[in-house]
Amino acid sequence: MSFSQSNYFKWSWGLGGGANYSKTDVVEGNWGYTAKGEINYHFTPFITGGLEAQYGMVQGGDIVTDPHNRQFVNKYTSITANLKLHLGEFIPYERKPFLEAIKGIYAGIGIGAINNNISDIVRYKPSWAAFDPGYGPFPGEDKGVNLIVPINLGFNYYLNDGYGYVRYVINFNAQSNFTFGEGLDGYNDPSTKFKNYDPDTFNVYSVGVKYFFGNIKAYRKFF
Repeated sequence: MSFSQSNYFKWSWGLGGGANYSKTDVVEGNWGYTAKGEINYHFTPFITGGLEAQYGMVQGGDIVTDPHNRQFVNKYTSITANLKLHLGEFIPYERKPFLEAIKGIYAGIGIGAINNNISDIVRYKPSWAAFDPGYGPFPGEDKGVNLIVPINLGFNYYLNDGYGYVRYVINFNAQSNFTFGEGLDGYNDPSTKFKNYDPDTFNVYSVGVKYFFGNIKAYRKFF
C-alpha cells in the first residue's frame, strides 16, 4: 500500500443556473428556468456536504393542446441539504492523465423543502373546450410546501490558483427533483378521474462556478 498527500480548502460556495423540464400530472411537460446558490463543506477534496437554495419557474401543460386544457406556472423556491461523492475519492489519479481528467465526476442525493407558488393555472376548462367545456374546478392549492429529494450527477473542472491549490471550479450538473405532495403543478386530482401514481418531478440542467475558501487541510490518499 502507498499513499499521496495534498492540501485542500475546507469550504466552497457556488452560483449557477440553467433550464428545467417538468413531468407532472399534466400530460405535457415544458421548459422553465432555475437559478441556484450553494455552500459546501469538504470532508475530503471529493466528499462534500452542503446546502443549496434555488429560485425558478417550472411550467407544464397547454390550455390549447392539453387533453384536459390544463396548464400551470410555478414560481418556486427550495432549499436542500446534499451529499456528493466524487470519483477522485476512489481512483489513483496521480500522474495518470485520463484518471486526472475524470476525477471530478460525481453523484449525490439530498433532501429538503420546496415552496410552491402557482402564479398561473387553469382551474376551469374554457368554454371552447372540445370535451366538457366549463368543467371545474380542478382541485388543488396555489401555495404550499412539499418534501423534495434531489438526485445529482455532474462534473467539476478544477482550476488551480497561483500557489497550486484548487481554488476555482467550473461545474456542469444534471439534477432530478422528486417532490412528494401535489403542490408542484397545483393539481390534486382524485384517482377516480385521473391516474396519479408517480411523484411530480422536474429536471434541472445547469452550469455554474465555485470558489474554494477557508482553512487548508491535509489530505492523505491510500491506494
